Amino acid sequence: MADPTPVLDDLRAESDRLDRLVAELAPERWALPTPAPRWTVAHQIAHLAWTDHSALTAVTDADAFRALVDKALAAPGTFVDEGADEGAALPPAELLDRWRKGRAALDRALRAAPPGARFPWYGPPMSTASMATARLMETWAHGLDIADALGVVLAPTDRLRHIARLGVRTRDFAFGAHGLTPPAEEFRVELTAPDGGTWSYGPADAPQRVTGPALDFCRLVTQRAHRADLALTATGPDADRWLDIAQAFAGPPGSGRAPTGDASLKGDPR
Repeated sequence: MADPTPVLDDLRAESDRLDRLVAELAPERWALPTPAPRWTVAHQIAHLAWTDHSALTAVTDADAFRALVDKALAAPGTFVDEGADEGAALPPAELLDRWRKGRAALDRALRAAPPGARFPWYGPPMSTASMATARLMETWAHGLDIADALGVVLAPTDRLRHIARLGVRTRDFAFGAHGLTPPAEEFRVELTAPDGGTWSYGPADAPQRVTGPALDFCRLVTQRAHRADLALTATGPDADRWLDIAQAFAGPPGSGRAPTGDASLKGDPR
């Protein structure tokens, strides 16, 4: 059984980096638009606070979490935006305090969870490590949106390895979410890490494969960039199809980002 401590530590570090990015913002800058339609910087932080609260509920009170799922099922197209709207309406200082307290409470709960624990979620049940990985993925992805709004470039770190692995493991989920039968065989995925090393997944002799920068792969599976703007290469028809539909997050298929048509953006963290 894998020790969840490394990913919990990396989640804390990623959250702290984003906290430093927004902590000193003037109130009016919380209203800056981000690449997500209609979402401001405040909406992005509000969504993270809302999802942390959902995760904390899943970890600590399964019955209460089922009520959250019922609420989501009653309004599948709007419940995420409604949660973000509610938090974004708060004064920035209050919203920041809510996010900080919520993520600290989730960190404590996950670290205290017994070995082998599994928690309900909007998708399949999650282990402690999986829950932390999902929260890291969202924190990083929404942090990219905020950085874009602020005109800041967030340097890639080796924390991306958790998101890359999640992106690989959710391959079949992405096919299923689009009503497609997942390929029977594994793919080979070879990614260039931020430090120049290689992160590899799947059989070395697999005929279908995906290669490219780990940063670009993570941007793809979090739908923060269109594949046309990324330096990813697919070999094989199923692998090629995957790059069109990859999705590391739970829920219905996202619309993704439109291509910019600017090849110079390939590899850019935004």
